[in-house]
Amino acid sequence: MRKKGILVGALTFALALTGFGLNATSANAATSTITIWHNLGDTQNATAVKALSDAYAKAHPGVTFKLVSQPADNYFALLQAAAVSKKGPDLVLMWTGLFALQYKSYLQNLKGTVSAAALAKEGSLNWSSPAFNLANGPYVMPFDRQFYIGFYNKAALKKAGVATVPRTWTELYAACGKLKAAGFTPLVYGNGGQSLGALYYPWYDASYIAIGQGGVSGLKNLYNGKNQWNSAANIASYKKYAALKSKGCTNSDVLTKTNNLDDFIGGKAAMIIDGTWDTKKFTDAMGTNVAAFVPPFSDKPIKGVVEFAGQGLSMTNYSKNKKAAAAFLEFMTTMDAAKIVDAAGLISNVKGSKTSNAVNQQMLDFAAKGGFTRFPMLDNVLQGDVVDAGNKILPSILGGKTSVAGGLKQMAQVWANLAVEKRGEIAK
Repeated sequence: MRKKGILVGALTFALALTGFGLNATSANAATSTITIWHNLGDTQNATAVKALSDAYAKAHPGVTFKLVSQPADNYFALLQAAAVSKKGPDLVLMWTGLFALQYKSYLQNLKGTVSAAALAKEGSLNWSSPAFNLANGPYVMPFDRQFYIGFYNKAALKKAGVATVPRTWTELYAACGKLKAAGFTPLVYGNGGQSLGALYYPWYDASYIAIGQGGVSGLKNLYNGKNQWNSAANIASYKKYAALKSKGCTNSDVLTKTNNLDDFIGGKAAMIIDGTWDTKKFTDAMGTNVAAFVPPFSDKPIKGVVEFAGQGLSMTNYSKNKKAAAAFLEFMTTMDAAKIVDAAGLISNVKGSKTSNAVNQQMLDFAAKGGFTRFPMLDNVLQGDVVDAGNKILPSILGGKTSVAGGLKQMAQVWANLAVEKRGEIAK
């Protein structure tokens, strides 16, 4: 795991505002070892978790952390097995949305566990609360605000004669032709970045396809079934998506490539669909030559952006160190913690915090200054069985291994097989 500079600063940890009190918290945690499980590998998010725990331990002698990196592909299965034996960690890396809620049987609701004052400092906590209602209490303390987003190489587009960043399918296909003629892979795919499985992660793209179709209803209707996966609208959209490869917009090995980030950083590829967890890698290597753009997977320009409190730490309800773990979660809501997250190249989820990365700021400006609507990550608000199926089926559609109609029919069947209570209007 690569280690980066840690902004410890003057960690005053103003717990007077939280109701805990510095002396009481320190005394309780004096000999505590807090075990954290995560599936972050060596990403910037892993750097942030390590830096946060190091900073807290330095300010609280006697508190130690045991960070355990678990494999990404069976991470949640390992968490469930640990919950059965009640011998698992105190804190777990958890994604917000239905990822957290479907595992709430072994997670501690943070309402009343972490002070109301601390919770009020965090944004988007509703997305990890039952029925997505904050009054029900969240199960995750997010540490970063994430985007599903596109990145492009300014020099590549200029060399190819692409005057403006594509905003629609038609503009994207036209740009691909020019970029390919200039010697670039227009849009590179692979399982780099978060590396959540053997195939590339399809939900970055699927989120924008849904937004492009119908905004908020485009996401919600996939959950409640008003828009079946094999609807005429979805088939039309995913045919345009599959055409990315058949028209030469992508690398030929979309299903097997593992070094897609290297292709983008090294200048072989002009565009990539990824997220904020890799922004710093890109800006460190490419400087001001990299910028963000909204994936143009729509017939009309999309005025929405996927901006979401994507992941954080949850407390297990069987933890034997709940008070010590709660104190650390309180620390995560402070500006000192926000600076540490920023130093790792991420966008802090603490309200009022700032980013020092210009490309991260560009993303924030889409909604804050550009009037774009903020949307959650589609995979975080869909049923887990549907997401699991999509992880395999949607890449196979782009890769040309499965027909659009056949693949979306499979997706529709997975939804139809869900328990009735998972097909309602309210996500639980």
